[in-house]
Amino acid sequence: MSTNAIDQQDTKPENDAEVHASIHDETIGHGNTPAAWTCVLIMIAGALVSSIGFVIASMLVFIAGLVVMALGLVVGWIMRKAGYGVGGSKLKNNGH
Repeated sequence: MSTNAIDQQDTKPENDAEVHASIHDETIGHGNTPAAWTCVLIMIAGALVSSIGFVIASMLVFIAGLVVMALGLVVGWIMRKAGYGVGGSKLKNNGH
């Protein structure tokens, strides 16, 4: 067995701040894009409509809310394909 100084180095972070920084140092793209925000806002509106329909016992209003939520998914997908999603062409910095 060799006793190399590099093999025996302790590579653990010294404090909790370093641990926290090492966990959150990479960009993973949690959807901070116009496509994601639009999708979520439409779906929240649909959930609100559906909730109101549930409370007032109206199947028509409840189903309408579900349709609005499905529409939100479709709009988000279309916007992503149009370049407004993570890594989309419409969001790239053009140097100006």
